[in-house]
Amino acid sequence: MTIPFKNIPSNIRTPFFFGEIDPSHANTATLNQRALLIGQITSAGTATPSIPVISQGVTDARSQGGQGSILAQMTFTYRQNDTFGEVWYLPLADDPSSVAASGTISFLSVNTALGVLSLYIGGMLVSTTLATGQTITQIASAVATAINSINDLAVTAVAVLGVVTMTAKNKGLAGNDLDIRVNYLGLAGGQVIPVGLTYTIVPMAGGLVNPSLTLGLANLMDLPFDFIAMPYTDTASLNAMQAFLSDTTGRWSWNSQIYGGLFVAYRGTFSALGTFGATRNDQHATCIGFFDSPSPVWKWAAALAAQTAMSVRADPGVPLQTLVLQDVLAPPIASRFNLGSRNTLLYDGISTFTVDNANNVHLENVITTYQLNTFGQPDNSYLEIEDMYLLMYILRRQQSVFTTKYGRTKLAADGTRFAPGSNIVTPSTIKADLVADYQSMQYQGYVQNVQAFAQALIVQQNASNPNRVDILYPATLIDQLRVVALLLQFTLQ
Repeated sequence: MTIPFKNIPSNIRTPFFFGEIDPSHANTATLNQRALLIGQITSAGTATPSIPVISQGVTDARSQGGQGSILAQMTFTYRQNDTFGEVWYLPLADDPSSVAASGTISFLSVNTALGVLSLYIGGMLVSTTLATGQTITQIASAVATAINSINDLAVTAVAVLGVVTMTAKNKGLAGNDLDIRVNYLGLAGGQVIPVGLTYTIVPMAGGLVNPSLTLGLANLMDLPFDFIAMPYTDTASLNAMQAFLSDTTGRWSWNSQIYGGLFVAYRGTFSALGTFGATRNDQHATCIGFFDSPSPVWKWAAALAAQTAMSVRADPGVPLQTLVLQDVLAPPIASRFNLGSRNTLLYDGISTFTVDNANNVHLENVITTYQLNTFGQPDNSYLEIEDMYLLMYILRRQQSVFTTKYGRTKLAADGTRFAPGSNIVTPSTIKADLVADYQSMQYQGYVQNVQAFAQALIVQQNASNPNRVDILYPATLIDQLRVVALLLQFTLQ
């Protein structure tokens, strides 16, 4: 039997003992699946724009991004959902041409009894105790002071003659999504408008121009990030990410093999969500749609990415349904979509959620935005996000097997006779290893139907290049239990 030494030379004459280690059968390591949060920083942030940096926690995010920045808020929400996984930032500066969104609350009459104004800005509560005898100018001043005392808010406030003007700390389109409302919890939650107080709210608007992603994405180089959360849903940003992750020139291409998935959120009515969904067709992007939630899109995106990361790291095949999005406030009952609407959205590339009696947001079906093939025909090949992460897992697993076991191996044609133990493989040897590994993955619950796989698997030497092996790998992914349909047939005695 020939021992396949790779380092100890055969002509050595110097005594005595020489040891060589071969790890080709020992590698069971898996890639550390990182998350990436893309978001803007304020002028107070210490991070260098467009340079990726590892996160050291929520406090670090406030320092790197600046308190109240989109990046800091995303990090806080992400960590409420995933307390363990590795997270990086891609900090972005406001575009020089961008404009900050602003909104107002104008007080029209004063309260006639002691009370508390429960104001929500971007889903965060600002409580102001209002005594009697104040003028509307004094009330507005008190509310502005309360807003500015909470540094983690995404706005600053100024009061003039009974009007509080709130301006987003980060400029750009994203600031338009900051919700302003009063008494989210309502009477049941102990929130009531002080007697006599009246007001009007003008929603946040006027934000223009999101930052460019070009330099930041280029600076990621070949660092792998499996879960990427982004606050932007403008066409330019989404197209940049689609190219970044694409199968042909991006991270899913054959010559990159880095992979990853994008998570965004979109606020809109049922009709608006359907219209938006029809504009996207990307198997590497997932968008959750909602209407009238106090929480901004970046918190929804960060929570979705975090819950996906937690589940996929444990098992990429387990469905994400029922997982709870922490630090995300549910829309009021009247603003939630019914079953028929949610089912329609799932045909428009929009992921859905439900809300329980405790007002927790539960994932319902998390899908990609992929809907049509290259001929414009309906295609569900890449519908389920779990399938994308299963494909990622299988490809990486095979890459690990081949680079570890066959990294420095000679190749012979099938039927070649050589000494047992030689550092030589044949297509048949590789095929047997692939079948054995597939059987192991089936046992672990990632794939199924090993018999069909073994019959359809093709491993052959390339006809033009004898140093190349071509493989047809016909995997059948494990499915997810999503729908249970029961027909109850009964009789009467």
